[in-house]
Amino acid sequence: MHEIAILFLELGAVILGLGILGSFALRAGISPIPLYLLAGLCFGHGGFVPLATSEEFIHTASEIGVILLLLTLGLEYNADELLTSLKGNARGGIVDLVLNAAPGAIVALLLGWGWVAAVAMAGVTYATSSGITAKVLSDLGWIGNRETPVVLSLLVFEDLTMALYLPILTAILAGVSFATGAGTVAIALGTVSVVLVVSLKFGNYIEAFVKSPNSEVLLLKVFGLTLLVAGIAQQLQVSAAVGAFLVGIALSGELAHEAQALLAPLRDLFAAVFFVFFGLNTDPATILPVAGIAVLLAFVSIVTKLLTGNYAAKRAGIGRAGRARAGIALVPRGEFNIVIAGLAVAAGAHPDLGPLAAGYVLILAAFGPLAARMLQPLITALADHPEEKLIAIFRMRRSSAQER
Repeated sequence: MHEIAILFLELGAVILGLGILGSFALRAGISPIPLYLLAGLCFGHGGFVPLATSEEFIHTASEIGVILLLLTLGLEYNADELLTSLKGNARGGIVDLVLNAAPGAIVALLLGWGWVAAVAMAGVTYATSSGITAKVLSDLGWIGNRETPVVLSLLVFEDLTMALYLPILTAILAGVSFATGAGTVAIALGTVSVVLVVSLKFGNYIEAFVKSPNSEVLLLKVFGLTLLVAGIAQQLQVSAAVGAFLVGIALSGELAHEAQALLAPLRDLFAAVFFVFFGLNTDPATILPVAGIAVLLAFVSIVTKLLTGNYAAKRAGIGRAGRARAGIALVPRGEFNIVIAGLAVAAGAHPDLGPLAAGYVLILAAFGPLAARMLQPLITALADHPEEKLIAIFRMRRSSAQER
């Protein structure tokens, strides 16, 4: 009974604290993710008040958080949209992969961490935070802009790349043989292909099974089906998160919107716990030795994402202001990056990988939304005054000054 009381006290304190931090983040106009990570650092190993009883519960809740994050992301798309966006922006997606996976892999190799850690760090620096980016687009009123479909297509390409990357990474971290690893990748490819075919050909049957006029029943069906598929995916050596993403893709239309509205509070609660759990497993003292590397890597990643957004948007015929917005929207890191680092740390990869990833995500999760908000007036001015107009204005002001 005493342990149950302590469990409730710890969980209550953690969740209430997250609510207070989220409120502060809203007022400051920043993403709450860095604050959640900091909260985990404060109450984890090496923190001020380490949690003793609730860590196992928080670990399970964090796994559910990852599943819900990927499910709601999958609900944003259907299989047709997915295939169309991939065909139209595949080249931009490849540029995104090369430019942004390379810095993490290069840093790991230069530090002498080995090729296994290099593969993990490539994933850490590659993926944009879909959740933070979506919030930035919404908060700043960029949803209806011409560059937004380009940004979303790049996010979809990243998500599908992750669907193949995660089982490869899992096999490498487990130290399995080449044949076993190739089998794992083949299973992953087969699973993704089957789900996409089922979504395209039999999506209406899945929707008919899940659909319900009662919100409670609909929530139970969607959540239960997601956990079931995630468990099956995990058994097939495919990430549970990828299984959840594919379930989201299988649902579309009005049903997807209803499911999103019902799942949003659950997702936000468990996702917050997920970020806290990552912080709990990172000793704050270990971040300081790699802080300089984290800052340098974050700076390089900002540049590579700006180049990625500029390239993809330019191919779509979008002007300079739109290209700048696309690049800035791709800067934030968050969910997937922490998931990848968590897998690597749990498998016993290099001990500095977790602290470096935590510092890296802290910087970009906070800086991405702030940069977009601060640079919006400059981007708007660029849109209102193209280069020719700016030159003309400058010449007029200079001649006026000479006359005086």
